[in-house]
Amino acid sequence: MKRTHKPVAKTHEAELFRASVSDVTPLRHSGRAVLERPRPRPVPEQRLRDERAALRDSLGDHVAWEIGLETGEELSYVRNGISAQTLRKLRRGHWVIQDELDLHGLTTLEARQLLVEFLSHCARHGSRCVRIIHGKGLRSKNREPVLKHKVANWLMQRDEVLAFCQARRADGGSGAVVVLLKGGKRDSRLGTRGS
Repeated sequence: MKRTHKPVAKTHEAELFRASVSDVTPLRHSGRAVLERPRPRPVPEQRLRDERAALRDSLGDHVAWEIGLETGEELSYVRNGISAQTLRKLRRGHWVIQDELDLHGLTTLEARQLLVEFLSHCARHGSRCVRIIHGKGLRSKNREPVLKHKVANWLMQRDEVLAFCQARRADGGSGAVVVLLKGGKRDSRLGTRGS
């Protein structure tokens, strides 16, 4: 003989529920089948974020070798329409360095932001020849100058940059570039050494 043993608490709860819904009219059965909607496929959010970041980086730091950056160790660039003689003069230290920016030790994001601010500052103050120190990469992960090529790429994207080259040894050598910027309507501010 089986005993049906119902817990007192559950029986009491069931009676309370029936009493509370006793005046409710049940809905008529529609005869339609209720189908479960398919669950959405999982979205790889992190992978999508990584892909967007990679795309953003590739667009911002695209290496445009065809427009004047030499593929050797020494960086140099001259904008189309500017004579090669201008680059030679820049290499020889023909123009006085009027301002400088030291980026070594900074992250890529910090360096890029400071470079943009520095170039704006130079335009406002009429600086034509400046030095940007990017470092030699001696403290970087693979002892490679991470900022060196990034700075070159960023400079090539700026309209105000006419030319740049690796600094002379006395001005920082392979850890810096000397940049020639566009001047205003008056080019008299562009000083030369020995003039």
